[in-house]
Amino acid sequence: MPRLNDKIILITGANRGQGKTIAHDLANEGAHVIVGARRLDQAQAVAEEIGSKATPCKLDVSKQPDWDAAITMIVQKFQRLDALVNNAGVFLKKPFMESTLDDYQGLIDVNQRGVFLGMQAAAKQMIHQQKGSIINNVSISSFSPIRHSSLYASTKAAITTLSKAAAAELGKDGVRVNVVHPGLIETEMAKGLYDDPHYMESIPLSRTGSPLDVAKAIVFLASDDSSYCTGTEIVVDGGVTIGNAL
Repeated sequence: MPRLNDKIILITGANRGQGKTIAHDLANEGAHVIVGARRLDQAQAVAEEIGSKATPCKLDVSKQPDWDAAITMIVQKFQRLDALVNNAGVFLKKPFMESTLDDYQGLIDVNQRGVFLGMQAAAKQMIHQQKGSIINNVSISSFSPIRHSSLYASTKAAITTLSKAAAAELGKDGVRVNVVHPGLIETEMAKGLYDDPHYMESIPLSRTGSPLDVAKAIVFLASDDSSYCTGTEIVVDGGVTIGNAL
């Protein structure tokens, strides 16, 4: 039997990159996936690729009304929400002294505000159910930032702490909160980073990661196999943050 048989899972930023692959893999494992994206047409395109085990959803993670509408739709249609994958995020590689307040606010709106709103909206329903899994797709930048990523890294670090604090509070209600930290994953957002030969030499597994590598960790945290895991951080980085590859 698939590990996620009949589970109802919402994933944000599921229209491309890691999110799209995660959505496909969750469906392959038996879940019904709600494909969240800012543009409904993009969500619909991915849902059509997946087929009958997917439902498109217009969801700008920075807007609370979008979250309220998404959760209402899911509960009306499926009567529950088993897992939320907070995947939507934006990246900025820019020197600290050249960064602006607008740069920072743009990152905060999606990477922090969006995750907070999603966690709270999902947790309300999961507390009612007395069961649920929230998975935040963060980054190794939260504890091992690359050069010129101070603003991005700080938003990711904030979510790591938020996740652990929420896990401590919500556990009594059957709600688990866990984190996945991808390293260098070959997506459009990371384009150019994996062309650096020095970075490649620092990866013990001698390769960049694929979105499927991240998806497999998320499948575990969404499944009942991880029923005793909360506040957990799973690092998917090929070993680069071990620090002793060279």
